[in-house]
Amino acid sequence: MKISARNVFKGRVVDVKKGATTAHVKIDVSGTIVTSSITNEAVDELKLSVGKSAYAVIKASDVMIGIDTGAGRGKR
Repeated sequence: MKISARNVFKGRVVDVKKGATTAHVKIDVSGTIVTSSITNEAVDELKLSVGKSAYAVIKASDVMIGIDTGAGRGKR
């Protein structure tokens, strides 16, 4: 696979949950779980299943940063 994205992480599929049209696929990348929402059709075309080797390709125009405020979880 050759791709222009710089954030490509190889891992192993640990969970696939299909919904009505969209699936949530979890990949274990060196102990960190990366979750992706993709179409059910993509899951089928890639033949994704638990245990299969796969790549998490992350393409984002923004990265947000948060900190704990001590005021409780979820507060800004």
